[in-house]
Amino acid sequence: MPETPSDVRVVEAGPYGHRVIDHDWPHEARACRNVQKTLTTHVNTVDDLPPVRWLGGVDIGFEDGGNTTRAAAVVLNAQTLEVVDTALARVPTRMPYIPGLLSFREIPGALAALEQLATLPDLILVDGHGIAHPRRLGVATHLGLVTGLPTIGVAKKRLTGSHAEVPDKRGAWVELTDRGETIGAVLRSRVGVKPIFISPGHRIGLASALSFTMSALTRYRLPETTRVADKLASNR
Repeated sequence: MPETPSDVRVVEAGPYGHRVIDHDWPHEARACRNVQKTLTTHVNTVDDLPPVRWLGGVDIGFEDGGNTTRAAAVVLNAQTLEVVDTALARVPTRMPYIPGLLSFREIPGALAALEQLATLPDLILVDGHGIAHPRRLGVATHLGLVTGLPTIGVAKKRLTGSHAEVPDKRGAWVELTDRGETIGAVLRSRVGVKPIFISPGHRIGLASALSFTMSALTRYRLPETTRVADKLASNR
């Protein structure tokens, strides 16, 4: 394993009992990219899942002209998709939006919301990308590393990579590739609507990420975890 810089720390038993990667939270773009470079060496895209009873969802919104981060975390029964727990946290927005560094802006709020949950999710579907990111560290992957929990990125738009046309059939998907590497899948979640972008976050592989996402889909474009969290984060 590469040497870990002093501002990135491996903690064998984090707040939820799993191995986590703790780090400083810089505000300057170059420093954030340096942290990303180190964090990517710790990402696990092989299934390392407990039995999944509780599915989590995380989404972020903003208030006060962007000065306040409004973070939502929800937990659904993985079998019935019934909502069993929700939490909403408001924290000062720590930095402006910088392309490729969204996780440094959003994750502090997500952590605050997760801390309020009474039921800990076994797997979190995050509104954003996992490894389908130019530096392979989207918000879902970053959240997985700092919590130790398995995560999946479920995004509405492509950030990087290329793909073939997705057949207009529910459940159809094609690989999302970048520089010769498969970084995710483009999934048709509903006939006649734009596909969504699925990628492993942390402690899960692509096949399982697709399977769990499909299990959380009903008649909408987005999985129920994302829909419920988005509604809470957006105050709708």
